[in-house]
Amino acid sequence: MNGLGRFFGVGVGPGDPELLTLKALRVLQESPVICMPKKGEHSRSYALSIVSSYLDPARQELLELVFPMKRDLDLLPTYWRAATDEIIVRLRAGRDVAFITEGDPLLFGTFIYVYDLLRQAEPSVAIEIVPGVSSVNASAASALLPLATTSDRLAIVPASYALEELSDILQRFDTVVLLKVNDVFDRVLDILESLSLTDRAVYVRRCTSPQEEIVRDVRTLRGQKLDYLSQVIVRK
Repeated sequence: MNGLGRFFGVGVGPGDPELLTLKALRVLQESPVICMPKKGEHSRSYALSIVSSYLDPARQELLELVFPMKRDLDLLPTYWRAATDEIIVRLRAGRDVAFITEGDPLLFGTFIYVYDLLRQAEPSVAIEIVPGVSSVNASAASALLPLATTSDRLAIVPASYALEELSDILQRFDTVVLLKVNDVFDRVLDILESLSLTDRAVYVRRCTSPQEEIVRDVRTLRGQKLDYLSQVIVRK
């Protein structure tokens, strides 16, 4: 034994607390430290809102860590390192730490940045990743839309990072799930219209949560301010 606590990456699903896995629930209730990302000092962690009813602040430390929703690669590593340092302090004290993220930890999860830095700083720490239901799967389920079958090709694409390639991707894949569409939706819609794919697209916002919204005529969303936690599924 090296005296270090264990580090868990726990996916808590897309929004419905009932989609939390049994293993995730056990890890969360047994871990003395629960840490979670939030986008700003005065923001509330969405991951925490999903599992708060399962936690006990009287005996567990709830450690909120700031991960700004920015694309500034000069700024972001500072926050990643600060978060990792906070976690290491607790691990070196022999306390287990569970890092929660909405969806799955390894699919566009904030957890990945901490995971990489932690492995460099403390190579001997025991790490376990508990998968979660991703928003990709949950959105498809909410929309009653199959993602792939037989030889279908499926692409999961962060739209704000792939606009230049998006037309080609939409033509090459049978199903395309577009994440991070909120800031670039009108440009995505232009591309869908140019390929005559608007009637094959479905917009899903905050899937499985009480705020869930499904829009099957995506053209009605042009010019609107959209939620960060939204995506578009294009199924040919």
